[in-house]
Amino acid sequence: MMSKDVNLWVVIPAAGVGKRMRVNHPKQYLKINHKTVLEHTISCFSSNKRVKGIVVATSPDDEYWPELDIESDVSLFVAVGGEERCHSVLSGLEFLANKASVDDWVMVHDAARPCLHEDDIQKLIDELWLHGTGGLLGLPVADTLKFCGNNGRVKRTVSRDGLWRALTPQMFRYGKLVNSLKSVINEPNQITDEASAIEAAGYEPVMIEGRWDNIKITHPQDLDQAIRILHGQQGK
Repeated sequence: MMSKDVNLWVVIPAAGVGKRMRVNHPKQYLKINHKTVLEHTISCFSSNKRVKGIVVATSPDDEYWPELDIESDVSLFVAVGGEERCHSVLSGLEFLANKASVDDWVMVHDAARPCLHEDDIQKLIDELWLHGTGGLLGLPVADTLKFCGNNGRVKRTVSRDGLWRALTPQMFRYGKLVNSLKSVINEPNQITDEASAIEAAGYEPVMIEGRWDNIKITHPQDLDQAIRILHGQQGK
């Protein structure tokens, strides 16, 4: 049984510019069915009764966020994002400093993953709630992996045994995540996700297999795929 004394918070870093999308505004504000990608992402959590509050970390000069009219059954907050993802996440966590306890849970989720299914959220909750540290969603690597030199020629085939693709949400105890991020925040190139900060602090996150359709919108073709996935999830 879940403890009533521990809350679940969500932090969504949304200060990125998405250069690989080759568009003239951040990818989280591209439209899918008359709603932005970010609105779809927030809606994955906005009616979840387990979630105490959602913090969105936006760019200081974000001109799109104020134009959104987001309906949410969950309290929605805004924090000032930073130069890198890790800075935005830490800003969101620090916003919760007077709201969250050290043992509360925090789910950090990419702004550009609008296809997150409620089953994956529940899976994280069910499998991690009594864990001391936390874990993340992932998918085992299925493709053959090649290591190439600078000239683009294959040097060797790499074993995929034990290799996983890290997804989000990543769910960790508030206190451990804040302290882990702070300890490595001056080395942002080494922090590609929250789990890497947790690992650097000596903890071993739990890997939980997620759904294949929890895609991240990174390239232009990903938007079309997200549209198809959302239509499928909504039975259209």
